[in-house]
Amino acid sequence: MFQAIQWDPSLGIDLGIFTLRYYSLMFLIAFGAGFYITKQIFISEGVSLEKLDKLLIYTILSTLVGARLGHVIFYQPELFLEDPLSIFLPISFVPEIEFTGFRGLASHGAAIGIAIGMYFYSKNVTEKSIFWILDRITIPVAFGAVFVRIGNFLNSEIVGKATNSDFGVVFVQLGESFPRHPAQLYESVCYLILFGILSLLFWKTKLKEKKGVLFGIFFTLLWTIRFFVEYVKEPQVAERADWLFNTGQLLSLPMIVIGLAIIYFSNERAK
Repeated sequence: MFQAIQWDPSLGIDLGIFTLRYYSLMFLIAFGAGFYITKQIFISEGVSLEKLDKLLIYTILSTLVGARLGHVIFYQPELFLEDPLSIFLPISFVPEIEFTGFRGLASHGAAIGIAIGMYFYSKNVTEKSIFWILDRITIPVAFGAVFVRIGNFLNSEIVGKATNSDFGVVFVQLGESFPRHPAQLYESVCYLILFGILSLLFWKTKLKEKKGVLFGIFFTLLWTIRFFVEYVKEPQVAERADWLFNTGQLLSLPMIVIGLAIIYFSNERAK
């Protein structure tokens, strides 16, 4: 019989001068892998690699700013009044000054931030349709999401609901002794499958010639995954018991509709 995993990792890798937190390491891997994947795409299509360097800057800034603002707006709006400096600084000033590191990032906010960032990138750098770049970054973004959720698991955050399954995980750092669903890993595996699907569609089909279709597929499947994983995930904010869906699911539903709409109108335009 299997036993629930006792999960109690260290905070990070001690480098002497500072400790590299695992969550930060996963972000570095995500952006590094994304850069490499996008480079292969640009080379295959004869796009100047000078534009790739600028894409990395646009992506990092739009992802982090969007994810942080999204978390505060959707889950901790009180920070705007109670501790505004902590929104973009790795320090909490209330009730006392404390180094917290950068935490509290929302994927819904990251999606909005990336979309805005890619609009300005397409306008100022590629001078092409925004869907040209959105279709191409779906692959590295899906792959990067795999490592972000692994980072959440290493950080013992965004945990799943309690379970009696022997495959559950006891998050010792939370001061608990009962197992929970490793929802972060469920989501990570789903994103890896999504990455495989998108890679196959991009490299083996002609869908990339229909601007927006690949991005629409990515958007639809990404938020569908998020919607269903929420059923085994602990809500990040207090939810009303009489609500049919939690906040994460309510935010995902319009994203799914947008994704389907993009697929439909992109196909119609291609015709």
